[in-house]
Formats: sequence, C-alpha cells, structure tokens
Amino acid sequence: MNKKTMRAVAITAAMATTLAGLGVSVNAADSIRLVNGKIEIDAQLKKLAEMYENETGVHVEIESMGGGIDIQGTVKGYYQADNMPDIFVNGGASDFSNWEGLLVDMSDQEWAADTDAAYISETDGTIGFPYTTEAIGLAYNADILEKAGIDPATLVTPDAIKGAFETLDSQKEDLGLDAVVGYCAEVVNLYWSTGNHVFANYIDGGLDREDTTYIDMLNDGGQIDKERFEKFAEFVGLLNQYSDPSLLVSGTYDQQILNFASGKYAFVTQGSWIGATMTNDDAEAYEAAGNFKCGMVPYAFEEGCDTILTNSPSWWAVYKDGNVEAAEAFLQWLTTDEAQEVLVMEAGFVSPFKSCKYVANDPFAQTITDYQNAGKTSGWHWLNMKEGIAQNATGQVFGMYAQGQLDAAGFTDAMASVIADYYAN
Repeated sequence: MNKKTMRAVAITAAMATTLAGLGVSVNAADSIRLVNGKIEIDAQLKKLAEMYENETGVHVEIESMGGGIDIQGTVKGYYQADNMPDIFVNGGASDFSNWEGLLVDMSDQEWAADTDAAYISETDGTIGFPYTTEAIGLAYNADILEKAGIDPATLVTPDAIKGAFETLDSQKEDLGLDAVVGYCAEVVNLYWSTGNHVFANYIDGGLDREDTTYIDMLNDGGQIDKERFEKFAEFVGLLNQYSDPSLLVSGTYDQQILNFASGKYAFVTQGSWIGATMTNDDAEAYEAAGNFKCGMVPYAFEEGCDTILTNSPSWWAVYKDGNVEAAEAFLQWLTTDEAQEVLVMEAGFVSPFKSCKYVANDPFAQTITDYQNAGKTSGWHWLNMKEGIAQNATGQVFGMYAQGQLDAAGFTDAMASVIADYYAN
C-alpha cells in the first residue's frame, strides 16, 4: 500500500469514527481513487471530490498526471504492484486494449443512456465514461458570414458551400479577409490535421455514430469507396482553391489559429480545441477582432452530409477488481446538475451529457451543444485507423494535392494506392 492509499484509508477511518459517534453507519471501504490525465483540471476535480465526500461520506482521492507522464505505463506499474486505482483514464482503442477483460461494463448505468460519447468495446461493452466533448467541423466566424449575407444553417450541401466560398471571395476586401478559409496541408508538422481530422470526414461525415462502413473498408486491406471519396476530393479541392496561399503548403498551426482569431479567415479547418487558444494565447488578437461568435458547419462534401464529428478525447474506466459500486456511484454523480456546473463552468468542458443545462464559456461550446441536442453528430472512427497512417501516408497525399501535383481524380487514385500499400506493409 503506498502513502496516498494509506492516507485515504486513514481519512476514511477517521471519518467513519466521527460519523459513527453521531449514530451514522459508514462503510470504511467507501474510499475510491481516480487517476486523471488532464492535469489542468486537478483543482476542479478535487473540488468535486470534496463536494461528494460532504454529500455522501465517500472519500475520492484524485491523482492527476500530466506534463509528459506515461499514464498507461504508470497504471501498468500500479497493476503489477497490486495498487490499481478504482477509476483511471484511457485515451482510445490502444489504451483500452491494455485492459481487456479487466474493466467494468457500465451499460446498465443511467448516464449511459444520456450520452452518445461513451467508449463501447465490442467485447467488453460500455467501458469508458466520457467527461468532455471535442468536435471536428468546418469552423466559421459568424460575424463575417452575417455581413456577407450567408446563413450557416444552409451550408449542408456541396453547392451551398461552394456558393458561400464564392460570395466571400468576392467580398474579401470589404470583409477584411486574407482568404476565405484557413486550410493548411503542410506535411511535416500538420499531417495530423489533414491525414487524421480532415480525412475523418470521409470516414464518418453524415453517418450515424455507430456506422463503421468506411473504417471497416479501410481496415479490411486498406480499401476506400472511390465514389464517396471522389466527392470528398472535390470538396478538398475547394479548400485548396480558397485557402490563404501563404498558409496552404508551408504554414504553421499557430499561424492558422492566430489568423482565424484575428478575423482574417471566414473558415478554418481545425476542431473545437482551438477555442482555448483563441481565448488564451491569442486573446488579444481575438478581442481586437471583436470576440466574434463562432460556429461549425459540416464538411458537406455530398448531399445529406449534415453532421459534425464529436467525441470524448479520453474516458474514465472502472477497474473490475476495485471498489466498483462506489466508483460507479461517483461517476453517476458527476452527471448531476451540481457536478456538471463545476465541470462545465469552472473546468470549461463541453458536456457530453444530453441532460446538462450548462454551456461553457468557449467559442465553440454552444454549437457543439446544439448539434448534440439535435442528434446531428457522427463518430471519430479515424481513431481506429492503422497507427502512423496520417504521418506516413494520408497526410502526404493531402500535401501533394495542395501543391498542385494532383487533381481531384489523381488525389483519389493516389490516396487509394498509398492506403492499400500502408495496410499491406
């Protein structure tokens, strides 16, 4: 037993003695430990733990890790030392695969019916509790679209997107734009943006959250649906055409976000995570641009493509040989109004729970909430692609297309070829 666990036991024992003297029955085993992977919310989680203990008498020890710590490696060490936390963070399929058969199926919990963002394993069931939501969509500056007379609600078809781009391009000078869209296909440092996040729209755009048609094809020998991909290629061609030429093939992520925050682009090809940068590192530029309202439209590369892609960036799982009942009860409590207020309004999370009434003070929080409430979200099945494919294959082809080495048909053929080769090898 390590010092933290000993301390937790001692606190629980002391609490039990005190409450017993008041005639209150307490189970001394009701102490749980949670390993959190977002060090920046350590204070908020500890506040929640204190609230929960005051309300229920159950002590929750929060152990936050960050700053480059190998969380999975650390938890594996805990497992070897018989010192497992009751709840711990997992970042996706590769993390969850380390714990096959060792996690609790929480599909019977009330919260599981209140979200579309739980992590569900085909073999182990609902094993991941989501606590925040991130989104991939075509982000926009609502003030600029309004000035140009464009209703973002209409941007759900390829023709509508093309028409909006043309309108904005014709008004660039009046609107103070450098370009219609901030899109960057630089291959060394931004391959993840194109090869993972933009490509993700081919895999999931417009589909039900559980629809795995195109990721299944990809993982079955590296196949793509050429008819669907050709439409996607035409859409990416629009991004190439209307992007800032100084950013398109040699820009940086920091430039991309700063220019959008400064009002120089009407659209930007990044996800909701840029909201934190806009309101922190780029806050001065964002304020100078009027702290404009933001939103997202789908990467509408074909008719009926009316969703954005949302997911939890990581999940909390319950160890099956830990204090399961107490751990499940705490996670359920985190979905209550009082807990959600802290997670959303103080930690800045976008709640993945439909029952949550709070909206974070983040430029993209409201649009994500609106899409979730409307049932217009698709999954993040790109997480299940073969490891390294964005860096070594897909991201490179996006770069070639942006550089003018390929047309839409060539982009489709090249993508089909490199993906098939990557899976074959």
